[in-house]
Amino acid sequence: MRLIMLGPPGAGKGTQAQLLIEKLKIPQISTGDMLRGAVKQGTELGLKAKEYMNSGKLVPDQVVVGLIKERISKSDAAKGFILDGFPRTVAQADSLTNMLNELGIELDHVISIEVPDAELLRRLAGRWTCRNCNAMYHQEFSPPKVKGVCDKCKGELYQRDDDKEATIRARLETYRKQTQPLIDYYKNKGLLKQAEGVGSVDEIQNGIRKICCL
Repeated sequence: MRLIMLGPPGAGKGTQAQLLIEKLKIPQISTGDMLRGAVKQGTELGLKAKEYMNSGKLVPDQVVVGLIKERISKSDAAKGFILDGFPRTVAQADSLTNMLNELGIELDHVISIEVPDAELLRRLAGRWTCRNCNAMYHQEFSPPKVKGVCDKCKGELYQRDDDKEATIRARLETYRKQTQPLIDYYKNKGLLKQAEGVGSVDEIQNGIRKICCL
């Protein structure tokens, strides 16, 4: 099973991907983890990526696609993989498609986890962090025993700028603008499957497994 997982911040993409890899016994390929690993190992592509990263530049698509090619050629990916964090643009999707064609590999599905913005805001904008020990809380899902006070060290809880509603709305808007063309791209290829992202973790997972005929 060869899958790409798409979903906005807060959609639970990572959680659902982890459950799938446990079920299917295939690797989850995170481009961020892969880049850091290649740099640490000092591979040829890793050294190229390091040059760009050290100068504060984005790693070119061709380098990332090259790293993905190396990764999916390993034995543990012979039965499939879940690609997380790439592609993010139509240009990247084209590069990925060309590389997979060269290897004679076809994607099975591109799964887009669909969650309304109101629910995403509910999940993301309720997060609070301890100024002292950085412990994380959520005002609805995992609240502290005393409002505004860390359970662990009694430090003050505050809301990071990244967790404020205005910032989250801007992030979601950016995601929609960047991802919509990508969704259309895979829809036109007949690969896109939309999964319901509201419900319990198990309910969402069961829906995804049904899509994948698992």
